[in-house]
This record gives sequence, C-alpha cells and structure tokens, in this order.
Amino acid sequence: MAVEPKVFEHVRAVLNGFDDKYLNNGKLKRNKIIEDLDAYDEQLMTALLSDPLIHQTYTKKLAGVEIFEVNQFIQMLEFKEYWEDSYTKYSNKIGLTAGGKFIDESEDVVLDFPFKDTVLKAGMSKEDLDKGETADEPFLNEVIAKPEIDELLEPKVFVNAKRYDADGEHEADSFTDTDNLVIKGNNLIALHSLKKRYAGKVKLIYLDPPYNTGSDSFEYNDSFSRSAWLTFIKNRVEIAKELLTDDGVLLIQTSFHQFPYLRVLLDTILEHVFDMNLLVRHPERALTADKPFNDVMEYTLIYSKNKSFNMPRKIEKKTPEKYTYQVKVSAKPDEIIKLGNKMVEVFYPEHIEIKKVSPDKTNLHRETIRGSIREKNSSGRFYVSYIENLRSKYPCRTIFKVPNMGDDGLGYRYFELPKSDKVKNGAYYQGMPISSNVTKKPYPNFMDFFAEYNRANNEGVYSFRNGKKPEKLIQKYLEIFTKQNDLVLDFFMGSATTQAVAMKMHRQFIGIDQMDYIKTLAVPRLQKVIEGEQGGISKDVNWQGGGSFVYAELMEKNGGFIRDVEKAANTTELLAVFDRMKNTADFDFRVDLDKFETELNTFESLADQKRELLRILDKNQLYYNYANIDDANVRDLIADHDYKFNQNFYRKGGED
Repeated sequence: MAVEPKVFEHVRAVLNGFDDKYLNNGKLKRNKIIEDLDAYDEQLMTALLSDPLIHQTYTKKLAGVEIFEVNQFIQMLEFKEYWEDSYTKYSNKIGLTAGGKFIDESEDVVLDFPFKDTVLKAGMSKEDLDKGETADEPFLNEVIAKPEIDELLEPKVFVNAKRYDADGEHEADSFTDTDNLVIKGNNLIALHSLKKRYAGKVKLIYLDPPYNTGSDSFEYNDSFSRSAWLTFIKNRVEIAKELLTDDGVLLIQTSFHQFPYLRVLLDTILEHVFDMNLLVRHPERALTADKPFNDVMEYTLIYSKNKSFNMPRKIEKKTPEKYTYQVKVSAKPDEIIKLGNKMVEVFYPEHIEIKKVSPDKTNLHRETIRGSIREKNSSGRFYVSYIENLRSKYPCRTIFKVPNMGDDGLGYRYFELPKSDKVKNGAYYQGMPISSNVTKKPYPNFMDFFAEYNRANNEGVYSFRNGKKPEKLIQKYLEIFTKQNDLVLDFFMGSATTQAVAMKMHRQFIGIDQMDYIKTLAVPRLQKVIEGEQGGISKDVNWQGGGSFVYAELMEKNGGFIRDVEKAANTTELLAVFDRMKNTADFDFRVDLDKFETELNTFESLADQKRELLRILDKNQLYYNYANIDDANVRDLIADHDYKFNQNFYRKGGED
C-alpha cells in the first residue's frame, strides 16, 4: 500500500477543516481547490499557511516580503496521483508539457497565429485582397466588431433563381428539401445563409480550397499571408461543422505548402479521422529540372465532428479465385484423439489425396499459419495451442479433421502439419464462408491517382487547368463515406467536379463559388451531365442523364458600384459615381469619409483614385440581407419569382 508524502498528509488535514467543500468521501475536489487558489481565496490560503510544514515548504522571501508559491503548490496537487505509486512525478505518457501539464490537456496551449480572433472579410477573388499587402487584409475582430460580424453573416437575399432539368432552364419560384443547389457568392456568407435550413443534414463536405502556394496560377487568390489563409479556412470550417450530420465527415485537400498548419488548425475544430496521401503527378515527370524537388503528392485530411466516428471499411465481394484445393481422406481415420474439448480424426499422409484444381466456390482455400494468423485467427490459435506440438509424434503432412469449426457450412476444418521437417508453418483448409458474401478491410492511407489526374482536364466537356480534380477521386470518396440520396457539400465548387459526380451517383448536392466561371463553366457542365454526357465516371456508373438543380445568386448591394468605378473613364465620371455611392453604398466602418473625400483629389492618377475608392467600400456589404427583403428600396429591385423563391427557401410562415 502506498504511503502519502508527509506534506500531503498536512494538506489533507487542513482541507478536512472545510467539511465537504474540498473533499468528497475522502477524495480531493482538485478543480475546486485550484480554482480558489487561483482566485487567492483568503480563507483557504490562510488555513494552508497556518500549517508549519506547508508554510516552510511553499513560501519564500523576496525583497523582504514572504511569498506563497501558489504555482508550485498547485503542481504538487496535480501530480500527487503519480507520487502515490512511483518515485517520479511523471505519468506513463510521452509528450510536451507546459507548467506540468501535457499541452494536449491544457487550454492554455493553442495554435496561435495573427488575426485568429477575427473574421476575414475577403473572399477568394484577386480583387478581394491586395497581394503582398498583409496590413490591408480586411479583418473584423470577434469582440470589437461583433455587430459588424453579425451583420455580415446574416442570411442574404437570393436572386436570378433558375431551375435546370431535362427540359432546359426555367425561372424558379420554389425550393424543396431534395433539390440540388448551386449558389454564386462569397462562400462564408452563403454558408451562413444555409445554416438554418441545412444544419445537421450534410453527410460529406469535400473542400478543395486555394493551396496558398503563392503561385497565383489560376483565378482564385492564391497568395494570402499564412495567417490570413488560416483565418480564411478557420472561419469557413467552423460554420461547415454545424452543417454536418452526427456521422458526417469533412474532407479538405491540400499540398505540402500549408499541410502541417492546416492539420493543427483543424485538430482544434474537429475530430481527426484519417489522412489520405495521393499520388497526383508522376515521380519521373519532365519539366521539373528547374525545381528544388519533384512535388508529386497531395493530402486529403479527413475529419468528423463526432469522437465516436468509425472509419468505414473497404467492402470486397468474395470470389472463388483462391478456392483451388480439394482434400480427400479415407473413410476411416487412422486415429481419433481429443484436442481441447474436441474429438479430432487423424489421417496419415498415405490415406490423403490433396489436389490443386480450377477455382470454384465448392473447393477449399489453403491458408498458411504464420504471422498474425497465429494469434488473431481462431483457426490459427487452435493449431498453435493443440496441433503444432504434435509434429514429433506424427508424420509430415498429417491431416487433422477438427469438428465444429468455421463458417463455411462444412461442419469441420482440415489442419495440416508442415510438408517437411525443414518447413516451420502448418496450414488449414477452409471453404468459402456462407455468413457473408463480402470481406471488410481497412482502407490504406495511400491512393495512386496519377493517371486520373493526367486526364482530368479533358473531363466534363469544359477545360479548367490547374484546378480540376478527376471524377474518379471524388467517386472514391463518395463511395467510402456516403450512400444514395445523402447530401454532399462543396463550397469551393470550381469546375463542378464534386457536383457532377454526386449527380451521376445519385447523391444530393450543394455547390458554392463566387467566381464568374460558375456561370460559364460549372453550370454548363452540370447541364451536360443532365443531358447524359459520357465523360469521367459516366460509363462506370451507367449514367444515362437526368436530374436537376437550382441555381441562385446572392443579391449584390455594392457590386454595381464596383463595376461603375472600374468603368469610369476619367476623374469627372469617377466623382459622379462617388456622389451616388455616398447616398446608398456601404463603406468600411473604419473609414473617415469626410477625410477620404478631401484627399481623393490629391491622388496622382485615375488608377490610384479607383483603387482607393474600391478599398473603402465595405466588401461584406456586397449583398442584401434577407431581413430587409420587404423594405421598399429592396423589394422594388427583386423580381416576383425571386421574391417567392426567398420566401420558400427561408420558409417564411411555414415549416422551420
């Protein structure tokens, strides 16, 4: 029996004086004690320091003043459990500690980065951020600017609602829970507009965000500062988490550039499940001589919001290919012996005929008893326990017919001694199991998609260089994590690969993107899918066309002014736009408008004037709030069918 350290006996005696405030049936209420010590509870600290041993052990004099070393005292309380049965205060766990606590157990140790406590106002387009000017990246602090953030994330008005089906394009004035949906607009704002309707309903979220490589190689802004990029991802994943079902998963694909930071960030928001390593380029590809190394891998980080989530298993249909043996024994065994609680028939080699034949489900499979089979397989364990030690008693290749084993319907299992004294491992013969026609195996953490990536740009009719994922990849993820009619969300929609595959695999989908190519590439691609295009996975899934989707746009507010500013041919025209902006536009709340107007004429060029005028516009007031849809100045701008669509989508007066 462990003996408590002497100082702890004194601590317990002092705490007993507080009745049950700090003790519960003799056990310390450690959290309560530490909480009161952190608050410098006068009554508790006076009682502790009145004990001579505690006073001597945990006080020191500094500049003539006696100080109670509270941190050391708390550390003693926290590590007391290790002192009871060990000469070391450390637990049987390896890891980094801070103040005596493992960092994964302390809320004081977190991934910190600039702007973590903000909402990044910028979207994904190059116009949303001035590259390389981190100081101008527009953020809203979660505490200081909470009203502005609340305004930013309010549900927005949808316009230009259209339904696409086999009969073409139609105005949409309604929306159902089973409709597929495509939204044009800032994805953070769109996600918050979806929250009420879709919270807890999305089975799979697949994300292919800008990798933040700095290459700026396609239309997304790919040159955020790292801290801005992390904030950009954090804001969106936090709301995405609320949309997931309890057993849903979020997959986010990235390259080595941000992989370590992204992994640590996501670990603070969701429950890590798995990382899939993808080969996307040939290891010996050309055109890499000028690079420091050949970058051929990408990574898909897989997360759930549920700690009890179980990774699905790969299901393989059982086939007769490996069932190629026939075993015949004499009608009468040479011996009958008892092994364990089983009466086992023994057949010597001269009374046995074993033939290898063409595969058939009526044949047997020969399994060598080695490796993990010796320990983790019931037949392997039986052989090791009862038969292996009979090698010196029976000839090589003796067969033991053990009754009541296996799930192949035979009612017995044949076990075989090694074929010679030089061979170590025996074997057993089994028939094809009848309990299930499938085998479940764990997925490997590596997939080779080099060939599919090489052909991806030719899929989906429309070209989308440097950003398109192969349909086979998305098909694989949907096969692993979803079933028919499950809801799939991709809010970095790009060329609509996720949506095209979801439609072909009979999954419901939501896609979001703010780029103009959503209308010139993504929507036309999905129209081709409805028509029955035969690219990508179409032949694999026997896609014959059909389906439908609804397209809608977040209603722009300041967007028109942005275009007018860009079109202004001279300063006079630009100032005229500014006059109109002062009446109805929303400016960044940090801007002193009077001061800006005074300085506008001092800029050296028209280009500078345009840039600064665009900069002061509130980029997150580009869209109208749904709460204002009945305001006269808003309602007059909305077509009747769009008004009905909004009422239906947000279920005003209907089902919540």
